[in-house]
Amino acid sequence: MLTGKQKRYLRSLAVNEKAIFQIGKEGLSSNLYNSIKEAIKARELLKISVLKSCDLEMNEIVVEVCANTGAELVQTIGKTFVIYKPSKERLIKLP
Repeated sequence: MLTGKQKRYLRSLAVNEKAIFQIGKEGLSSNLYNSIKEAIKARELLKISVLKSCDLEMNEIVVEVCANTGAELVQTIGKTFVIYKPSKERLIKLP
C-alpha cells in the first residue's frame, strides 16, 4: 500500500513519461496483461491510456488491470492512468 507521499513522488516521475500501452476497441485480453506484466517488471511505473473507441468504463479497466497484474493505482487523469509495482531490484527508490 502506497502512502500519499509515495504517490506524489511517483506522480512527479510519471509526468514526463509517455503512455506505453493503449487500450482500444478490443478491450482487455490475456496478451495485454502479459505485456503489461513484462513492462512493469522492467520499469516499475507505467502510464496507460484508454482510447475513445474502448467500450469499457475507465474504473472497470483500472480495477481489472490492477487485479490481473498485481500493480497499484497511482493516479487517474481523464483517460490515462498510472500504475506501480516494485520489482525485486527496486529501480525506483520511494521516500
